[in-house]
Amino acid sequence: MLRKNMKSLLVLLFSLLTLVFSSNIQAQENAEKTNSESTHEAENPADFKPGDVIMEHIMDNHDFHFAEVNGKHIAIPLPVIVYSPQRGLATFLSSKFEHGLSTYQGYKLSEKGVIEAVKEDGTIDEAVKVYDFSMTRNVVQMILALALLVFLVIGVANKYKKNGANVAPTGFQNALEPVITFIRDEVGKSNLGHKYEKYMPYLLTVFFFVLICNIFGLIPGSANVTGNIAFTMVLGLISFAVILLSTNSHFWGHIFNPPVPGFVKPILLIVELLGIFTKPFALIVRLFANMVAGHMIITCLIMMIFIFSKLSIVAGIGFAPVSLGFTIFIYVIEILVAFIQAFIFTNLTAVFIGQSFEGEHHDEKEHAHH
Repeated sequence: MLRKNMKSLLVLLFSLLTLVFSSNIQAQENAEKTNSESTHEAENPADFKPGDVIMEHIMDNHDFHFAEVNGKHIAIPLPVIVYSPQRGLATFLSSKFEHGLSTYQGYKLSEKGVIEAVKEDGTIDEAVKVYDFSMTRNVVQMILALALLVFLVIGVANKYKKNGANVAPTGFQNALEPVITFIRDEVGKSNLGHKYEKYMPYLLTVFFFVLICNIFGLIPGSANVTGNIAFTMVLGLISFAVILLSTNSHFWGHIFNPPVPGFVKPILLIVELLGIFTKPFALIVRLFANMVAGHMIITCLIMMIFIFSKLSIVAGIGFAPVSLGFTIFIYVIEILVAFIQAFIFTNLTAVFIGQSFEGEHHDEKEHAHH
């Protein structure tokens, strides 16, 4: 609720500031157009495009870009791996593209971050098919998150094997054990009943993997992996497969032969079938939308400093403390959201799995009652 109120407050603030300064911006643009001596100054605002900066921060890329100082880019290049049936395999670092300004080995990086085949004159060669297997920053960051997850979990598991339950947990094991217990009791047991142990490896893996990716995404210069729809789609499809593999005859019988009057069955059949696919869709969109929204708000708040600086240096300096204050506040909330979204994704997955064999719960309860 607090997060929603903050979003509404930020939208209202941005709208009011836009209304107040819109006339000044228009007047400044007219003055720059009529004044020939300020032609160079009029070109600078056009060079600064907040929308492009925001999208560059959210979208995937072929390097980890941190800053640009005096025309020089501070970035970590990543391996480019492209294959073309006409040209064969090519591997090199993304720095060869010079951020889209140069071509290398007959390839060029477009403004949208897509590698395209080009001719000698620099035009796109439509006859060449390009398959991109590059290690983008999303891929690299997922590998790092997975490596960290495996390292931490195996370390804790080895301590349990060595000491067992007779020795009190220490270090990171002591911090991780309450989280595992919480997921087991509040997610596994409460939604899956006696079958919770069967699904705990998957639920714990999903929770910690999403959590680590969320935390990594908050590091400046890193990739917002969970804000990529392809990433959340794969996670949602994996959960969808687990849900379908957990179904039983009662689940499908309730869908194709619902306990309602005959004339309502065709309508309810369509609704139930749609309900099967809305479950993974909810998992995919919820995680994606929440992580993208937080990053966009933080980026927009920072961009407003530069937007006001285009009006005047005084306005930019005056608005900087306000922007930084809101940015820090939203950033702290995003840390909380990183944990909440990992929990929600895991909990909803457990809820949907539990619904897939819900009939078994009723049968067991009735059997136990008798």
